[in-house]
Amino acid sequence: MPKRTDIHKILIIGSGPIIISQACEFDYSGAQAVKALKEEGYEVVLINSNP
Repeated sequence: MPKRTDIHKILIIGSGPIIISQACEFDYSGAQAVKALKEEGYEVVLINSNP
């Protein structure tokens, strides 16, 4: 898929509050998504409401 040149900033919405034993996996996947998108040159905003 070709890279879109009209998109410069991406918003990632995290999973929010979930079961304690599963929180780590979702946080890790969000962080990996941010890392991959930043390597592609996008500005990334991650929002995760996890009190």
